[in-house]
Amino acid sequence: MLTQTGIRGIVAYKRLICTAVLVFLLDQSTKLWVSHELPINTYNSWDSITIIPDFFYIIHIGNYGAAWGILEGQGLLLAAFALVALFTLFVFRKTLELHCHLEQWIFGLMIGGIVGNLADRCLRGYVIDFLDFHLPFSIPYILEGGRYPAFNVADCGIVIGVFAFLTLNFIKKDPK
Repeated sequence: MLTQTGIRGIVAYKRLICTAVLVFLLDQSTKLWVSHELPINTYNSWDSITIIPDFFYIIHIGNYGAAWGILEGQGLLLAAFALVALFTLFVFRKTLELHCHLEQWIFGLMIGGIVGNLADRCLRGYVIDFLDFHLPFSIPYILEGGRYPAFNVADCGIVIGVFAFLTLNFIKKDPK
C-alpha cells in the first residue's frame, strides 16, 4: 500500500512517469505490431513494408547488441547497463533537477526508451528494430551503402531525451 509520502512522490514526478509510460507503451505496441506483421530479420524489400520507396521501410530485425550492433551477443551486459542507468537516474534525481517540468519530460523520454529496450532484452533476448532508412549517400563504417541502422521508438525516446538534455544544459549554462 502506498503511504502519503509515496503518493506525494509519485505526484511530484507525474510528468516523468506519464512520459515514460507513454514512450514504453508506444514502443511495445509498435514492436508487437511489427512482430505480427513481418517475419524476423526482414532485410529484403519483398519482406518489408515500403513507406517511401528507396528511402523509408518498416522491417523486422532482432538486434542482439546495442546501436550499430555494438556489443552483439552481450544482452546480459546491456541489460545490466540499463538497470545501472535507471538506478543512477533515481539516485541523482535531485542533482538532475527532475522536480522541474521540462526535465521530467526529457528524462521521461529516456526512461521510457531504456525500459522499452530492457523489456525486449528480458522477454525476447533481443531488441526489435524496425525503422529502416536508406539515405542517398554513404559514410564509410557508419552508413554503408546509405543504409542507416534500423531502430525503434525506444531508441527515439533515448536519443531525443539525451539531445534535449544536452541542449537544455548548454542553454542553461552560467556564462561565468
